[in-house]
Amino acid sequence: MFLVTIAIFLIILGILVFVHEFGHFISARKLGMKVEEFGFGFPPKIWSKKGKDGVIYSINAIPLGGFCKIKGEDGENRNEPDSFGAKKPWRRAIVLTAGVAMNFLLCAVLLSVGFMVGLPQTVDQQTLDQGIVKDYKIQVVSVLDGKPAKEAGIEIGDVIESVDGQPVNGIQNLIDYTTSKIGQKVSYKILHNKEEVTKEIAVVDIGQGKGGIGIGLVETGVVSYPIHQAIWHGFKLTGILTKEFVFAFGGIIKNLVIGKPVGVQVSGPVGIAVLTGQVAKLGFIYLLQFTALLSLNLAIINIVPFPALDGGRLLFLAIEKIRRKPVSQKVESTIHTIGFALLMILIIVVTFQDVLRYVDFGKIFSGLFQ
Repeated sequence: MFLVTIAIFLIILGILVFVHEFGHFISARKLGMKVEEFGFGFPPKIWSKKGKDGVIYSINAIPLGGFCKIKGEDGENRNEPDSFGAKKPWRRAIVLTAGVAMNFLLCAVLLSVGFMVGLPQTVDQQTLDQGIVKDYKIQVVSVLDGKPAKEAGIEIGDVIESVDGQPVNGIQNLIDYTTSKIGQKVSYKILHNKEEVTKEIAVVDIGQGKGGIGIGLVETGVVSYPIHQAIWHGFKLTGILTKEFVFAFGGIIKNLVIGKPVGVQVSGPVGIAVLTGQVAKLGFIYLLQFTALLSLNLAIINIVPFPALDGGRLLFLAIEKIRRKPVSQKVESTIHTIGFALLMILIIVVTFQDVLRYVDFGKIFSGLFQ
């Protein structure tokens, strides 16, 4: 299973990187810039071939990224017409943002395909009216301490199948029923860890005259739409997720600047690989959804104005536009090199934390000394 997880992770990473770098590649070619090499992975080089278009296509040994080497992208050859540095700022800006745009597009396309075949998500009345909902469930998303549900052993992720032998048709119907049973015990049929269990739980007053057992619920299902609606919902969800991710990243950066705890667990390549394996066990559609979210994450991270990232290069382009002359090539290269080094240090630190989090060293060492 470990090898399968690694293989799936590398395939997903390859797709994300290929799409991102292809955005740079195709936009550079269309805008008259010479692409010197289009490669998957980082050196050392395993295989390469020069195409009829003059581009060297390569596969490299470290499969954790990729690159599109454009002539003059580091400021050299500014006087040659097919150089990146010789083009107008708006043309260079298009090339720099093309990779990010392709990752946004990939996310929208994957979500659209997901909505065509059926995508797991929360559902409301509008969803029930417009889409086809399969595997409809009412799931537990929170359990309050000190309430009957906690004492009965109900956990997040459990599914409420029936109450007193009656199927549950909507959260509001369930609330109405339990409100009429305040002070009495109700029989809950629950799907817990793929096993059906029945629990007798006392209903209490949870405030505002409503009865419950101290759980938060959400309606979920596998939702599909006709093709035209699926495309619309795929792009719409991409926009919604982009907004949420931007605010989330903004909060993380703000906390880092003011010295507060980040509040979320950050994962590197090892953590993402582990998550990939966990998601793959759930099925193809979940893996498709996960890939879409990774693509969106890659897009947002890359557009951050940090040296060595696409956003950092855009920042220098903006400075050039304001100053009406480019920043010194030596200064810009030095700043990008420092930025890249900091990113590598961050990746190493996060990867180290991932290894400590996911690798059972006790089991390894006990095996060595048996």
